[in-house]
Amino acid sequence: MIFREAKIEDIKQIQIVRNAVKENTLSNPALVTDSDCENFMFNRGKGWVCKIDNQIVGFAIADLIEENIWALFLLPEFEGKGIGKKLQRIMLDWYFASGKEFVWLGTSPNTRAEKFYRNSGWKQNGMHGKDEIKFEMSKKDWENKQSS
Repeated sequence: MIFREAKIEDIKQIQIVRNAVKENTLSNPALVTDSDCENFMFNRGKGWVCKIDNQIVGFAIADLIEENIWALFLLPEFEGKGIGKKLQRIMLDWYFASGKEFVWLGTSPNTRAEKFYRNSGWKQNGMHGKDEIKFEMSKKDWENKQSS
């Protein structure tokens, strides 16, 4: 497994991963364009990928402007191997090192993602949009979670 910062040439494979998920699917995959990915990875924040055998199997993107996690997705066959935890750790360590004190994300209820975020120490704070759970993480809570 190779974890590294995302590059512009990774976007096509990132899109494959995003559209392969079984939960938290996009109602219309055309709504998230390659230029959206580029904007979030290089203008608004930063992205990371996990590669195995020259294939991107997971990615994460943090948005400094909206102070949220824009994406954290894995190919379904690579779930449960620690890849999501490592991508989250790399992303949140960078995010909080940038000077931010707080981050949020939204995810669908009753999904593996919801369980993952709860187990990672995220705290639910209402709903986001019409049907997503809003989770929040503070820098202090993240640091405490990493030291325990």
